[in-house]
Amino acid sequence: MNFNMKNFNIYIAVLAGLFLFGCSDLDTFPEGGTVTEDQKKEVVSKNPEMLRSDVTGLYASLIKLNTLGGSTTQHYDFGHAGVCLMLEASGQDMPAPNSAYNWFSGSMIFDNRLETGNNPNFIWKSFYNHIKAANNILEIVTSDTEDPTLKSFRGQALASRAFDYLHLAQIYQFTYNENEDKPAVPIVTEKITQEQSKNNPRASLKDVYELIIADLDEAIILLETFNRPAKDVIDQKVAYGLRARAHLLMQNWQKAAQDAEKAMQGASPYSLQEISNPAFNSALASSWIWGNIISETNDVVRSGIVNWPSHLCSLTGNGYTTLTGTYRWINNKLWDEIPSTDARKGWWVDQNLKSPLVDNMKVTSGGKEYSAAEWFKWDPYTNVKFGSYKDVPNNTLNASDWPLMRAEEMILIRAEGMAMSGNVAEAKAILENFVRTYRDPSYTCNAASSIAMQDEIWFQRRIELWGEGFSFFDLQRLRKPMDRSGATTFPEITRYNLPAESKIFLWLIPESEITANEGISEAQNNERVNPPKI
Repeated sequence: MNFNMKNFNIYIAVLAGLFLFGCSDLDTFPEGGTVTEDQKKEVVSKNPEMLRSDVTGLYASLIKLNTLGGSTTQHYDFGHAGVCLMLEASGQDMPAPNSAYNWFSGSMIFDNRLETGNNPNFIWKSFYNHIKAANNILEIVTSDTEDPTLKSFRGQALASRAFDYLHLAQIYQFTYNENEDKPAVPIVTEKITQEQSKNNPRASLKDVYELIIADLDEAIILLETFNRPAKDVIDQKVAYGLRARAHLLMQNWQKAAQDAEKAMQGASPYSLQEISNPAFNSALASSWIWGNIISETNDVVRSGIVNWPSHLCSLTGNGYTTLTGTYRWINNKLWDEIPSTDARKGWWVDQNLKSPLVDNMKVTSGGKEYSAAEWFKWDPYTNVKFGSYKDVPNNTLNASDWPLMRAEEMILIRAEGMAMSGNVAEAKAILENFVRTYRDPSYTCNAASSIAMQDEIWFQRRIELWGEGFSFFDLQRLRKPMDRSGATTFPEITRYNLPAESKIFLWLIPESEITANEGISEAQNNERVNPPKI
């Protein structure tokens, strides 16, 4: 088509409308011709706000219902929180009933890793769809942009892509150290051609982490002056936090500690009083650095029970937990190790269904008042860590926010980074100050070496970050065996021990990717392993 200045204004107006529906709609001009990348960049350079809906879409995809796109929604398919619960169920700290109502039982018994299953497809699509959304923005907003708004858009897209690859690297390969040359996942950037995407081998862990660090390095610079409108948006502190996680995985201990300290600027942990009640359900908390903000009109909320509170909150009035008794418990051996002076022990009810968090909680129904334990019919060791929406017990609306990064995590990363870089005394001071001030006034850290400190911090992570998607990754990162033996809260068929770096820990790349990508053969996928048995 002839594209001249006479129709340029019409072109701008039409593309303004198309931007409401995303970058992919820009590829074809209404008259039938193809719009070049230079033309799209020209439009955005004149009006950066045209790209805002695409940036907003980055965050919407993290709380998207039915990523798989099937005619029937799988009830774990409610965004990133669903991935987190799959990962938690794969570990040793969050047992649950092995029943038809438990949509995460496949992760608990390790029979959902195969390339033909819906679970691997859900994980793969969740992250690669998000990567595609980031790449669409990066294709339009190049590194030489000078516009402040476009710089912030590019920074958010880069950090989002790094977030995705940080997860993919840990799901499809063992931890970084000593595995740098092993295959991870295909790298897809905004520069990849269609032909290259059809023959895109698994990149090495080293190459994936190099991309992660490069993306975050640039994002941190671009987000220097960006003031975000809400905590669901990535800003410079979030980018620092993501880089702290990456450096921790790469054992760049000092860098991890430095980035973690920068990430938590302006945030403060939940107070002792705050965590003495069910919480972790609102991004308004001072502890939250980044989180999914979920509105009452979001599809996952309107679904009723296809959302994270339905599967994890033991105080909701409308969920798999309270309606079917499919509660999430704590490994009772871990619970026994938590000191009675630690307020976090109350995040789970004891054998007698008692916890200071809920002992005085009442639910009124039909004009009659019930104790919370009587109404919800909890099992021993059921979690009450996560409050119901707006802290209203038995609330049937599941519009609670989901935490993605908290100050407490950064404190623990900083302490571990200090300890493993040789500064055990300062690491101990950081850890003791946190726990004594915010969790257990009588706490003393008795660790005397770097490794002992790392183990103590791991113990604190298991308690503090329980249910938030970290425990399985920590087993991998620290090369710990998975120990469920003697944990009576686990269903009997799942009470087994697995050695560190067991092959069953790795997910398989979905069959759909193997079919579409000539660069990965069936033989180059992770090994198929039968589910373990006791």
